[in-house]
This record gives sequence, structure tokens and C-alpha cells, in this order.
Amino acid sequence: MNFRHKKREKLDITLISMIDVLFVLLLFFMVSTTFNRNTEVKITLPEANGSKAQTAPKMVTLTIDEKSNYFLKSSEGASHALINQELETLKQELLKLADQFKDQPFIINADGKTPHQAVITALEAAGETGFNHITFAAQPSRTQP
Repeated sequence: MNFRHKKREKLDITLISMIDVLFVLLLFFMVSTTFNRNTEVKITLPEANGSKAQTAPKMVTLTIDEKSNYFLKSSEGASHALINQELETLKQELLKLADQFKDQPFIINADGKTPHQAVITALEAAGETGFNHITFAAQPSRTQP
């Protein structure tokens, strides 16, 4: 009979592999988390009650009627209709004004019945020709008593 004690192996917990697993989990959660902030849309809202400017600012106004006809007017010139209603024609007319007015407001006056495509075409042309301050004109709503 053998009465000798068998040597027990030391039990040890390897923390290094556990730390590696936690590190991989941490990386997984960091990468898979999205950080979108959809509520932080930076817009400038127009004010309804305000005083009128004493001097008329320089601006370019593009008016679109209900039949999608474009009428272009700068603050220094008279309004004129475009030859045709194509995107390239609108771009060429806006390029003539872009050097003087690209840092000035570009106002789009669209009729309430204007097709959406005509307004999108105007936005595209204004953006591609270098206008930065594009805005839409609207009249105050008429509340009925």
C-alpha cells in the first residue's frame, strides 16, 4: 500500500485571460454603439415679429410660379424670366450673379401650388453655383377670428 500523499497542484485563476475577454467585450460595445444625435439639428428659425431693415440688403430672389416658370431678380436689377426652365439655364443665370451676391441671401419665392421638383431644381442650382444663404419666403398665416 502506498500511503504517500499525492502532491496537489496549485490552483490559480488566470486573470490575464479574463481581462482579455473583458477588454474584447468593451471594444465590441464601444464599436457597436451609435452616437447619432438626431435632435441636434442646427437651424435658424425666422422671426415673425421684427422691425424692418432701414436699408434694403443685397439679395437675389428667385420666384417660381405655379407653372414652374422661373423669374430671377437681384437687388440691383429688374426681374426677368428665364428662357427655359432647365437646370443648366438656371445655373448659367445664377453664375452671372454668383460673384457679386454669393454671400448675400438667396430667397426662393415659390407659389403654394408649385411642383416640388421645380423647388428642388432651384435649390440644386443655387447650391452648385456657390450660394450659401438660401432661404424660403413665406407670408404670415391669416387667422380667422
